[in-house]
Amino acid sequence: MSTEIKVPVLPESVADATVATWHVSVGDKVSRDQNLVDIETDKVVLEVVAPNDGVITEISQEEGATVLGEQVIGLLGDADAAPASDDSAKESAPAKSEDAPAAQSAPASEGKEVDIKVPVLPESVADATIATWHVQPGEAVTRDQNLVDIETDKVVLEVVAQEDGIMGEHIHAEGETVLGEQVIGTVKAGAAPAKAESKKEEAAPASDSSDSSDVLTPSVRRLIAEKGLDASKIKGTGKNGRVTKEDVDTFLKAPAAAPKAEAAAPAAPMGDRTQKRVPMTRLRKTIANRLLEAKNSTAMLTTFNEVNMKPIMDLRKQYQEVFEKRHGIRLGFMSFYVKAVTEALKRFPEVNASIDGDDIVYHNYFDISIAVSTPRGLVTPVLKDCDKLSVAEIEKGIRELALKGRDGKLTLDDMTGGNFTITNGGVFGSLLSTPIINLPQSSILGMHKIQDRPMAVNGKVEILPMMYLALSYDHRQIDGKESVGFLVTIKELLEDPTRLLLDV
Repeated sequence: MSTEIKVPVLPESVADATVATWHVSVGDKVSRDQNLVDIETDKVVLEVVAPNDGVITEISQEEGATVLGEQVIGLLGDADAAPASDDSAKESAPAKSEDAPAAQSAPASEGKEVDIKVPVLPESVADATIATWHVQPGEAVTRDQNLVDIETDKVVLEVVAQEDGIMGEHIHAEGETVLGEQVIGTVKAGAAPAKAESKKEEAAPASDSSDSSDVLTPSVRRLIAEKGLDASKIKGTGKNGRVTKEDVDTFLKAPAAAPKAEAAAPAAPMGDRTQKRVPMTRLRKTIANRLLEAKNSTAMLTTFNEVNMKPIMDLRKQYQEVFEKRHGIRLGFMSFYVKAVTEALKRFPEVNASIDGDDIVYHNYFDISIAVSTPRGLVTPVLKDCDKLSVAEIEKGIRELALKGRDGKLTLDDMTGGNFTITNGGVFGSLLSTPIINLPQSSILGMHKIQDRPMAVNGKVEILPMMYLALSYDHRQIDGKESVGFLVTIKELLEDPTRLLLDV
């Protein structure tokens, strides 16, 4: 009896996905809970695991194919068939190795070829891009080693080796667009590294004669352009003499590289007036499209206020050491912002709502999106159920999201939902800004730099640490009275944090 291998249920906002990487082939024996295939969406990679022990009898959707939620993409046969198919594969191998001339290459051919596939993509993600190959053809790989990074418009997905072996060919190079579960390379599982190295040495003379400039991947070409290098001077170590990112890094670090570049400079008549053209990343394209959509599809308006941060700064100074010892994390400002926003959302349900067609949807939960700057661009992971979290839990949650964003580990669940967004440009020195709404939300709060300013207090001038607040909102849904009241509530709660504890 066969068990169907299906695409997982996709979120409502995700239309389809892509078969990224099949980690098994037809005839392979698999065990329960083993990852069979990665399905990639526009946000994350989903793993499809074996529901029971068995043998892969059919793969109906190859890597790169666009698939729908719960679509059948393969079949898993009974476990009883596994030993037979395994034995037949093994029987065929010794027959080849009995020939004396081919005996030396036998260890390399013993390895079973395993496809490297793009992970499963969410329904809303049509395709992805190969960002970086970390292993070159012929190199030894170990189980769970990261082989390649796959970039979507929101996250970077890692594809790891399922078994020890030797890296095979790169079917798709860096910079190429691929689909979910598409085969992008191979690994010879169980092959001996020593034999792979000898193969690499044999192939080297042939690759020396190839023109490395003809095999530059888009990402390498972009890196070379950014650094202003001459590709012909960089020795390629990849397949067929291909120049890899590692080759470029080695060239830049080489002591002799700088003098040679300087010596060649006078020959170029361009002088200092140079320019470079770098393609947008998938994330940057998505950010651009969403920001433009927000500007064009909402009646966006921004209202401002300012808050005296001295009470919170004094509170942090008084309890920082005790807080850190008890909870194992520093007490920051963001937890106060999140607490104040959550309380204000309770008092102004119009702000904790969104427009869906001709309806206004009021949310009875409090999921706050936190704008996080990552090496790839700005993302807004979600801190869920903030009304149920303590200050320490909020600090830990924000730290975890920031670290996952930095390392490209954000998941679909981390990025899904969110009723309201907080963005803090003050960490970069911004004094005032008008943040753009994060659709489909209806409002966003911008925090800014805390700066000492002279303020009138009881008829006297005092120097106080002040911060501007900016609330951008969709005027189609939220009136001025609600928006101003919401912002004033946040100001009052931050200026007297005791209110957050007493709920007054």
